[in-house]
Amino acid sequence: MGSFSVWHWLIVLVIVLVLFGRGKIPELMGDVAKGIKSFKKGMADEDNTPPPAADPTSNVNSKTVDHKADEIK
Repeated sequence: MGSFSVWHWLIVLVIVLVLFGRGKIPELMGDVAKGIKSFKKGMADEDNTPPPAADPTSNVNSKTVDHKADEIK
């Protein structure tokens, strides 16, 4: 059980190369890198979007209170 020896890793590497071929692995890693870049760009764009402006015709969240203080004599 412990750690894997060098022979274990070589066998795994040979199996991966047989299954995917030499050209597929760099292509796959390039696709992963593009996905990460687009995810980071999407997250940055989301942070830079301004909050929506309040609609002046809507009276849902805006209330005005007119209050005149009585003068003390």
